[in-house]
Amino acid sequence: MRHSMELSRRAFLERVGGCAAWMLLAGASPGAALRAFGTAHGRVVRREPWGRIERLADGVWALVSTPLEDHPDARRTLCNGGIIAGDDGVLVVEGFGSDEGASWMAQQAEQLTGARPTHVIVTHYHGDHCNGLHGFGTDAGAPRSMATGRTRDLIAEKSRVPEERRVLPATSIPADAPAVIDLGGRSVQLVPADGHTPSDVVVRLDDPPVVFCGDLVWNGMFPNYVDADPPRLARSVRSIGAEPGVTYVPGHGTLADAAAMRTYAAMLDHVGEAAARAIEAGRPLDEAAAEYRLPADVADWTLFNPQYIRTAFEAWQRANATGR
Repeated sequence: MRHSMELSRRAFLERVGGCAAWMLLAGASPGAALRAFGTAHGRVVRREPWGRIERLADGVWALVSTPLEDHPDARRTLCNGGIIAGDDGVLVVEGFGSDEGASWMAQQAEQLTGARPTHVIVTHYHGDHCNGLHGFGTDAGAPRSMATGRTRDLIAEKSRVPEERRVLPATSIPADAPAVIDLGGRSVQLVPADGHTPSDVVVRLDDPPVVFCGDLVWNGMFPNYVDADPPRLARSVRSIGAEPGVTYVPGHGTLADAAAMRTYAAMLDHVGEAAARAIEAGRPLDEAAAEYRLPADVADWTLFNPQYIRTAFEAWQRANATGR
């Protein structure tokens, strides 16, 4: 029975793909969930085994997903996301990792705002951020799903969701300039970026100052570089900023402030410098990655898989080979 359960779990995660499959197949050390997700920044208005919704301001909520909790339903949403409400529309950030997770988030949006979601933004193509789009519905009242054209193409190419349940974002977000969605009394800026994947989107609010970063930013855990272009990642993270008073919603982990953003950017540099030394010296990446240690101020971050460090070094090797 245990073997069968593990096979079904692996099948689920192979379908999800992207970051979540790596982190959950690997498992995590005791206490990982507490370190990565334990501190709420806003008032918690909903709490489930798969995540909590924190109120950040009137009409703005963040979902912090908690897929490491020891519960059979812990993997419903998988990634972080959010809800943004205006007078005329309700936007949900992310499509989540399962239909059940997306459906739950749509229900929460309606309960919290009094209206069904009108828009869903997918920040990038990884399955933990888009596989649940079908769960938002396919009827005339379903929200308009949006992503860059490159992200849509990557979902179409790489998605492992069965065709009958696969939903591709219906509207393309420009990849060369910010776009604005007017929700009625509240504007949401969609800023194209890259670095975690070939096409990422950052969702910005000025009032209140909140930034949904997608997987360009992780907090409390080491990021997955599986599709990363590290120099572009570092530039995108710095373009997001680290401003006092701004709440940053990472793709995974607890909410971040300006200090956490500076810490994250410094960690990316630290990894890059270590990888560059290893590559220049011609050292085997397995050996260099095994010896690498995170900086002291992030030494307790969750590392879901020891291969995450090697994956980061490999990403830097790819960038070095192309001269970036």
